[in-house]
Amino acid sequence: MVTLHQNLARFFTRKTGGTIPLDNMATMQNKTEQPLVSFIVTTYNLPTPLLRECLQSILSLSLSKDEREIIVIDDGSEVSPLNDLVELRDEIIYIRQRNMGLPTARNMGLVCAQGKFIQFVDGDDYLIQAPYEHCLDIARYQEADLILFHETKQTEPEVPFEYEGPMTGAAYMHQYNLRASACGYLFKSQILKSLRFTAGRLHEDEEFTPQLLLRAEHVFFTQSKAYYYRQRSGSITADDNMRHTAKRLDDTESIILRLLEISQRAPEMERVALNRRIAQLTMDYLYNIIQLTHSARHLNDAIARLGKRGLFPLPDKNYTKKYTAFRKMVNTKMGRRILLLMIR
Repeated sequence: MVTLHQNLARFFTRKTGGTIPLDNMATMQNKTEQPLVSFIVTTYNLPTPLLRECLQSILSLSLSKDEREIIVIDDGSEVSPLNDLVELRDEIIYIRQRNMGLPTARNMGLVCAQGKFIQFVDGDDYLIQAPYEHCLDIARYQEADLILFHETKQTEPEVPFEYEGPMTGAAYMHQYNLRASACGYLFKSQILKSLRFTAGRLHEDEEFTPQLLLRAEHVFFTQSKAYYYRQRSGSITADDNMRHTAKRLDDTESIILRLLEISQRAPEMERVALNRRIAQLTMDYLYNIIQLTHSARHLNDAIARLGKRGLFPLPDKNYTKKYTAFRKMVNTKMGRRILLLMIR
């Protein structure tokens, strides 16, 4: 008889180009109770102290060992950090795959996750205990599908214990400016269904998060700054070489067109919500073209492509002050010249 243990071994060897340690697979097999939260921690060539700090921030939460599941996806680091994390080996499920990028690493975590809720954490960031406990309380005591919170670069932020909700994800997107980071919310695993990250794509959160929100019937949101975000040199957002910049812009345009395709076949409420997100993402895309290329030709070419899809001129909406000001300027030739001079 082929056991679950053997099937997992075959799956991870075939799909990841690596293996999952056998003791970790036994842990996955022997769990009898569903954890409250699966934490999917992604890492690639990170200094071990940063990854340890991340894992310790999860272990410091009020969750018992049975209530948490910590899945570490190593996306092909040159040296595995596991030997330097001996004291944590019994607390984590460690999966090492060949380097295939963050979207694929997160998808692998989703394959393994058994928790009622899922939380993504980048291995060089960490959770801030008091404000994150506030989010866990909402998960425990409210019928929440998704709980939105804030990222911060403050190590000891204030903890507001108020929250708003519930409302549908479509209603939230209709009323508020969406923060797309996949690490900025805790969500119920059952709303995910077949949704996954697109492999090989930069800024994949911009495609994933709006679709996830539309699946959520009960969204709660809080001002708690529960996630410490650390931007390091060499990270995706810090990498400014020309090839990377071109892919970053190309992928953003592809995401905009993908969301447009989804909105065109969505019910009215969801379509209105998605159209707001598409307009704001299009604004960010044009702003980034100006900031990253300083090229009138690149800007005008992008505007021409967007115009053919009905995405330019930007919709005459007052979503935010930034959107309104940018829309008025970028929709005119003179305004675009000013923006190219101003944005550096």
